[in-house]
This record gives sequence, C-alpha cells and structure tokens, in this order.
Amino acid sequence: MKHILVVDDSPTIRKAIRRILEQLGHVVEEAGDGEEAITRLQGSTRYDAVLCDIDMPTMDGLAFLGALPKFPAIAPPPIIMCTTHTSFDKIALALTLGASEYIMKPFDSEIIASKLDACGVT
Repeated sequence: MKHILVVDDSPTIRKAIRRILEQLGHVVEEAGDGEEAITRLQGSTRYDAVLCDIDMPTMDGLAFLGALPKFPAIAPPPIIMCTTHTSFDKIALALTLGASEYIMKPFDSEIIASKLDACGVT
C-alpha cells in the first residue's frame, strides 16, 4: 500500500483517479492545484508518488514542477503528469522539469498501474 497525492483542479477527475488508486490498494490524498500540493508535500505525510494535472488555475503542473527546487526540504517522490495535450511540447517540458512519467487522458487502471510500476511505485 502506497500513499499517493492526486493534484487536479477537477473534483470529478480527482474522484476518478482516487477510485482507481484505491482499487489498486493505495491510500490517496488530494490537492486542487500546485500550491496546495506543495503545502501537502511540506507536511508530515510522506508520499510515494504524485499524479498531477498540467493545466490548472492558481499554479499549474508545470509551475508546480518548476517551484519544487525552491523548497529544498521537499524530496519529491516520482511525479506522473496527467494531460489532455496531444502536442509533445508541454509533456517534454514537464519531463525536463523533473516529471518521471506522463499519462494521456483518458486513462484507466491498467495505464495508471503501469506508470506507477515504471516509477518503482508498486
């Protein structure tokens, strides 16, 4: 059982990802944007992975990735970006900024499980 943070501005998407992750046996917490995710990562909970949307208000996924080095106390777990972008530009930028993997929406439990496994989160 791993502890996973889901970051997305859509409560519906967070709920869908939560359901998949819980069926896979993981404990899930949620954040509505990158700022909230940073706050959670600074807390006492140690996360084994983060699934993060690229497009969000307040602080999007790319800004979240870019901000992490400003918080040296945070040792970020593997970060899997979730996106609807079909252009590889934003995905490539996310990988350059430190994302471990990415998932194209829509996704299913098999895809999420395989990406977690690819990041060593099993």
